[in-house]
Order: sequence, then structure tokens, then C-alpha cells
Amino acid sequence: MNDPRIAIVTGAGSGIGRAVSLALHAAGFSVALAGRRPAPLEQTAALAPSGPRLIAVPTDVADPASVDSLFRRVADEFGRLDLLFNNAGVNAPGVPMEDLTFEQWNAVVQTNLTGVFLCAQQALRMMKSQTPPGGRIINNGSISAQVPRPDSAPYTATKHAVTGLTRSISLDGRKYGVACGQIDIGNAATDMTERMTKGVRQANGTTLEEPRMDVRHVAEAVVYMANLPLEANVQFITVMATAMPYIGRG
Repeated sequence: MNDPRIAIVTGAGSGIGRAVSLALHAAGFSVALAGRRPAPLEQTAALAPSGPRLIAVPTDVADPASVDSLFRRVADEFGRLDLLFNNAGVNAPGVPMEDLTFEQWNAVVQTNLTGVFLCAQQALRMMKSQTPPGGRIINNGSISAQVPRPDSAPYTATKHAVTGLTRSISLDGRKYGVACGQIDIGNAATDMTERMTKGVRQANGTTLEEPRMDVRHVAEAVVYMANLPLEANVQFITVMATAMPYIGRG
């Protein structure tokens, strides 16, 4: 029997991160569960049946020392890394851009962009030096990597930047056998999107209840991307609730 492949999932304590972690585990990956709060990570691990290992590694992706500790733990525990799912993300209050504080802006940038960079940088270092070399990085871009919602400047800006980072990682990782792709997700049913069921403001100023999809469809898409051989890559994929107001938004 082949040894389990090794994955890191950030933001693994809830929502998309939890669903993807459990789906990867079911697909045969050992998974390092990364997130700021230990208790939700342990809850994610407890939901998995027996099989490959799941380890909870409390991590703040915006802190270089914390990210370094995460990757050293994975190297010590497993000896290699096959997959990084960069998923951790936060949002700012939905207020007009001119009313945002610098602290609110910076908090989103530090997690959504700098955190993706720090984790991808560590993954590249590890993947290029391991034997055999190579691996895969998947970034969570969000629909907001393509079109904005009203009053979402920090989130939209960072998610657009993630798209540029995905392209750079794809190019710079090519010589090391590292593939990089991005999944843009629209209205997966998680706690974060619960507000959609109560109505959210649209670009024309109206408030509209938006449909959501089961988060398992996101998890299945990530597993599909993760299971490709390194000679093949899904560069960008969009998975969304069919009837959400996406086409024509903005």
C-alpha cells in the first residue's frame, strides 16, 4: 500500500476548510489542520473516521514565525508535503470604503494576501527540496476574485491579488514540479454565508436573498484538483450556486 499523501489546509476549523480537510482525508491524505483556534481544529479531527493521520496545528497565517512553525511541524511529522490548500480568510465590516479604518484594511490584507504568500513560500521551499520534488498548491480565490460586492474593497482587493499570486506561483513553481491552481467559490453553505439567506445588498442598492449550494461540492472540486497527476493542472475553476446573482454583478 502506498504511503498517504500529505496535505496542509489552512482555515481548517470550520466551513470550507473543514469540509475540504475531511474530503482529503477520505481520499487518502494525511492532513495538517491549520487555524488560529485549537478547539475547532480538534473538532474537525474528531469528525474523521479512522485512516490517515490528522494533526491539529494552531497557526496564525499572518505571522511568519507561526507559519514557519507549521511547516517545520509537518516536515518533522511526515517528512514531505504534497498539497497546500490556502483557504484561511477574513472580511472587514461592510461599510463604505471611505469609512474603513487602516486597522480593518490591514487585518484583511495580512490574512487574505500575506498569509497566502507566507504559506505558499514555505510550501515551495519544502516541495522543491524534498525527494521526489514537486507538489501542488491550491488557493481559495472566491467569486470576489472576479467581481466585487458593494462595500467590499479589502476583501475584493485581496482576492484579486490572490489571482495574481496564483499565476506567479504557477510560473515560478514550474521548474520545481510544483503546480498551482485556484478555486473561486460562490455561496457555499457555511456559517460565513448564513447572512445570504436573510438578504444581502446588491449593486443596484436592493436587498436580495441569495441561494447557496452544499459545501461538499467545493470539497469534491478540491479533491479532484488534488488528485490530478503533477503533469496536469486546473489553473482556475469556479464552483457556485447556480442561481446566485453572479453573471451581471458589479
